[in-house]
Amino acid sequence: MFEEDYIMRTIKEMVRALLKFLFGADTDVPTEALLEEKQSRAVWEELKKSIDDGNINEAENALYSFIDAGDKEALKTALLFYSYVNEKEDAYLEENNYTREEIKTGLQDVAARYGLDGLADIF
Repeated sequence: MFEEDYIMRTIKEMVRALLKFLFGADTDVPTEALLEEKQSRAVWEELKKSIDDGNINEAENALYSFIDAGDKEALKTALLFYSYVNEKEDAYLEENNYTREEIKTGLQDVAARYGLDGLADIF
């Protein structure tokens, strides 16, 4: 339990730091208000629905299809995605075959795709 709480806090701080550093957004819980483009908002709504329906792995695959290493809106969407999944209860994640460690690894992978792996490794 303690280890899961630690990972959860680490993920939260990693997302917060990336949003602050890259976009000047200082928020504990990021929302879709960060997204400026209509397409990003539409993709986010689809991802969120998949997560809420318990299809987290499928949603993550869709996220990776959406990500373009040069697109900052896609990066915001990815940060929003991992933040949202991180807010889910441990039981929900377990029930849907997903772990906090996968959230952390996914977030680090996204950061690496954008050349931010050094920043993500701090956490």
